[in-house]
Amino acid sequence: MDFFGNILTGFQITFQPVNLLYCFIGCFIGTLIGVLPGIGPTGAVSILLPVTFKISPVASIILLAGIYYGAMYGGSTTSILVNVPGEAASVVTCLDGYQMARQGRAGPALGIAAFGSFLAGTFSVIALMFLSYPLSRFALAFGPPEYTALIILGMTILTYLAQKSMIKALMMAAFGFLLAYVGIDMLTGRTRFTYGLSGLVDGIGILPIAMGLFGVAEVLENMDASGQISIFKTKLGNFYPTRQDWKDSWKPITRGSIIGFFIGIIPGGNATLASFVSYATEKRCSRHPERFGHGAIEGVAGPESSNNAAFAGGMVPLFALGIPTSVACALLFAALLIHGVQPGPFLIPEHPEIFWGLVASMYLGNVMLLVINLPLIGMWVQVLRVPQRILLPLILFFCIVGAYAANNSFFDVVVMMFFGVLGYLMRRFDYEPAPMVLAFVLGPMFENSMRQSLKLSGGNFVIFVSRPVSLTLLVLAALVLVSYFVFKKQREVLDEKETKI
Repeated sequence: MDFFGNILTGFQITFQPVNLLYCFIGCFIGTLIGVLPGIGPTGAVSILLPVTFKISPVASIILLAGIYYGAMYGGSTTSILVNVPGEAASVVTCLDGYQMARQGRAGPALGIAAFGSFLAGTFSVIALMFLSYPLSRFALAFGPPEYTALIILGMTILTYLAQKSMIKALMMAAFGFLLAYVGIDMLTGRTRFTYGLSGLVDGIGILPIAMGLFGVAEVLENMDASGQISIFKTKLGNFYPTRQDWKDSWKPITRGSIIGFFIGIIPGGNATLASFVSYATEKRCSRHPERFGHGAIEGVAGPESSNNAAFAGGMVPLFALGIPTSVACALLFAALLIHGVQPGPFLIPEHPEIFWGLVASMYLGNVMLLVINLPLIGMWVQVLRVPQRILLPLILFFCIVGAYAANNSFFDVVVMMFFGVLGYLMRRFDYEPAPMVLAFVLGPMFENSMRQSLKLSGGNFVIFVSRPVSLTLLVLAALVLVSYFVFKKQREVLDEKETKI
């Protein structure tokens, strides 16, 4: 089937009433999650993952994706009106969006955030269509050594881009790999790391881990938060940016879309990183950088476009290579596996309805989000008044029900609570959960490809450097590690000189 025929098939799938409903529900819930400071899109996807077990793979991926990119839209509302980011990717929007609101320009700020997100989302979906299929065809030539090297490179880049310490990120990645090996060894049939607990024989599920780290931990962290949010009172009249606003914003929207999409492709290149890079780029490109932080509309347009484009960028390696590059993609990866669908080079030819259905739903979802966000902004402002003492117990309740319902197992609830406490402690001591989750998801793939490679070579590790692609990937991983320590040493020298001065 030709390219346009595939797109038409995707829209036929999306316009089925049930898929259309799930697309709307995902966008609506995502906007709600984005507006409410606290849980965030990753936590919402992990909490609602059990809901998708009883629906079709296409509907589940449409619903979960809608929740995530919907939260990217909704996060700008609290950043602009309350100066509190609804999720991490909207932190940068606070800098200029809130200042625009204080100047009486909350309407244009919200408008440019919504229109910029729509344009960036549309661009990223088009780029996803054109890049995923050729890359999946190229990936068909990959063997076990290439996949082993690719996972090593991906985890190395992920830890390099960690917001905190790279050493701590490497520790979390190692811990994630260990967790992935709990249970029965598929080759020998022996149990590993179960310590006599029958609940661990089948391994640890991604669901209790994700719900604990991003749901329960969020509740524990927010227990001391105030019960009411102070909303800046301003007139929300005209949401349409002026001609001058568009003149100032079209370049930031274009640059933000491109930056966000390609950062999303990089392992660890999440929406938060994309928004910060976009903001720094716009400040450097501007003829009046002094306006940034004081209500520059470019400081809203660029980051809001970038964080929306990053999600679709992450879909490229997920569908083409079977490699998730962020926690959100890892959860989508897990959702597909639960439905018996293996992400990777064979997904598009074997399950075209999933890929093209998702692509078409993202087109439609962007249109839905424009309708949901701008005309209903007054309703979303009222949602901000929900006190934490009501919201947090509800989140905890949904986490417990979801963890139990997945396998009707109380043991999974215990595992979720354990990782909830662990996630809370990790946040307190600056240990990031993302490397751990991605290593846990990629662990079985890494083990299988490593073992297959060594069987092919008779146990000789030379196979990883004797093949051009795997050698190139390993060299890149080594350069990333070396560059980190070189730059770290240079920073220490500069800090020492500044201290002496």
